[in-house]
Amino acid sequence: MAAARNLHGAPRHAAYAAGQAAVVAHVAAHELGAAAYAIKAARAAAPEGEGESAGRLECQWQRDQLPKAIRELVLDDQRLRNDICWSVFDC
Repeated sequence: MAAARNLHGAPRHAAYAAGQAAVVAHVAAHELGAAAYAIKAARAAAPEGEGESAGRLECQWQRDQLPKAIRELVLDDQRLRNDICWSVFDC
């Protein structure tokens, strides 16, 4: 997480995504952090004017990877936490 602090844009969001995935697994309320930062990274890395579209594509790709056994649980959690996750789960 500290490595991300001095970065900007897509590299910063990607570093935070990796950090979230690595360090917050023990806190159930933080499980969406890595996914949210990955969507922010996709938005920031996209060409100008295409950030929202890139974010929606990343969000949908993530959802497509969810196993059926937990899909509804994760989608429900995204709906509940979307506001605190920069509304990145509006895809």
